[in-house]
Amino acid sequence: MSLTLNEIMSQPECWTQAAELGAKTPGFPKDGEAIAVVGCGTSWFIAASYCAAREAAGKGVSDPFTATEFPRSRKYDRVICLSRSGTTTEIIDVLRDIHGKTPNLLVTAVGNGPMAPYFDSEIVLDFADETSVVQTRFATSALALFRASLGQDLSPAIADCRKALELPMPKEYVDAEQITFLGTGWTIGIATEAGLKLREASQSWTETYPAMEYRHGPISIAEPGRLTWVFGPVPTGLEAQIAKTGAMFESSDLDPMAHLAFAQRLAVARAEARGLNPDTPRHLTRSVILDED
Repeated sequence: MSLTLNEIMSQPECWTQAAELGAKTPGFPKDGEAIAVVGCGTSWFIAASYCAAREAAGKGVSDPFTATEFPRSRKYDRVICLSRSGTTTEIIDVLRDIHGKTPNLLVTAVGNGPMAPYFDSEIVLDFADETSVVQTRFATSALALFRASLGQDLSPAIADCRKALELPMPKEYVDAEQITFLGTGWTIGIATEAGLKLREASQSWTETYPAMEYRHGPISIAEPGRLTWVFGPVPTGLEAQIAKTGAMFESSDLDPMAHLAFAQRLAVARAEARGLNPDTPRHLTRSVILDED
């Protein structure tokens, strides 16, 4: 079993610990605060899911940014940075720039790293750290932490994750020529993360869109042998429209985060079917550390 698959299978236990931290740990935004959540790659997509969920809950303005596009001139009540390694250069730059100006929180898997001089508080999810280059359990554990901080009960999601880890993997999904992931609201970030996971681990052709945008052009690539996958509620009429294209269709009543765990398993299955090692995707490293010059 690959390291990545081992880490995927450990998610129910990780989410349980993360939810406990999210429900009781100080440092999260107060209701009404305007916040920015900053990350790179997978962390950016998790930030997008959290921000959409927070705004939908009426907790306040919540904007996700990839670190290089964070607007230094914009004023926020609080900034949250998300970095698995705690060493990502662009995140360090953001924290350095806002240090002493804007209250901030770092969520990471490795504590007391090079970001330590610049953050106000830190939450360390060391139990969700990973050996694989590909992020799976850290990302979803961070989202579990954030959802719990909003007052959500993660017990149903954890139970659904256990189901998702036991579902049979359809061979036609493993063999699909192309996969498009769709979401609405807070699941758009999950859809984007699923697409990235398939590209990283298995070099798959994937695309991601808000579900209602799929009919505004992207559906033109749907055809037999390809798969359209929806996280969360399926817009009225979309499944029937996809059926007319001959493409396969995947949706689920599972919590969308658990449905993401199923997509993570698909990434590993497709990698193995292609003779690839999902633990070490080409051209990627655990953390992006840029030269100072």
